[in-house]
Amino acid sequence: MNVQHFFDKDTFTLTYIVYDHNTKDAVIIDPVLDYDPASGAIENNSLKLILDFIREHKLNPHYCLETHAHADHLSSSQELKDYFPHIKIAISENIQKVQKSFKDVFHFGDDFKTNGSQFDKLIKNHEEFSAGSIKIHAIPTPGHTPACMSFHINNMVFTGDALFIEDSGTGRCDFPDGSAQDLYTSVHENLYSLPDDTIVFVGHDYQPNGRDLRFETTIGQSKMHNTQLRKETSREEYVTFREARDKTLKAPRLLFASIQVNINAGVLPTELKMPLFNKMKKI
Repeated sequence: MNVQHFFDKDTFTLTYIVYDHNTKDAVIIDPVLDYDPASGAIENNSLKLILDFIREHKLNPHYCLETHAHADHLSSSQELKDYFPHIKIAISENIQKVQKSFKDVFHFGDDFKTNGSQFDKLIKNHEEFSAGSIKIHAIPTPGHTPACMSFHINNMVFTGDALFIEDSGTGRCDFPDGSAQDLYTSVHENLYSLPDDTIVFVGHDYQPNGRDLRFETTIGQSKMHNTQLRKETSREEYVTFREARDKTLKAPRLLFASIQVNINAGVLPTELKMPLFNKMKKI
């Protein structure tokens, strides 16, 4: 099984194409659509890299797999459907919880469905399914969001925002229905139960201290060296740290645009809604 990565510097996002060199079967994980919030411009530079690779290698992509409804970049899943009409957009069935939470935030009307029907496939926890010759095991990894799912393929696991490179730790848990308790369970019990030599491909790399890009590690390395959550880290220690750190973090730059698009399976709205949260105090 082969893996090709693509790195979007603007959002620090990793997109992956996993493919079988012999059969040409493929899946695309977390594709990016370029968006400039200042001008409102949508571009397809990141998408073009994916399309060029697929065409060069004559691949047959079966699924666009979303590890979750991203809060920091727009998905290009619908644009991929324009080129590959048979491709299926798949996400955890718990996307319904995320849709219900944000429907109220954005004051979406009754025509916005919260049953996940915008997606072609809703993946069940621990479901095993195939993309041609590619066998996929869906490992639930909620915490960052309720709908986070990691994808275990052969000796590889694609962890989205649940588990990062050792010096970056784990994903934040302060979005609606996020939970540091849940993320501890997801990583410590669900991911760290995989064999130590399982290769981890992360969803983001923020390149702390200006280091070079890293997107690949192992379960064994993570268990020993992850700066936030090692195998020996207690639940109380992690939850205390995670909740305190999350209080210091700013909202992602593309939060509102990303959520509106991504909970709707990548469908671009004619206009974006920008909610206001009044936190002013009397002076």
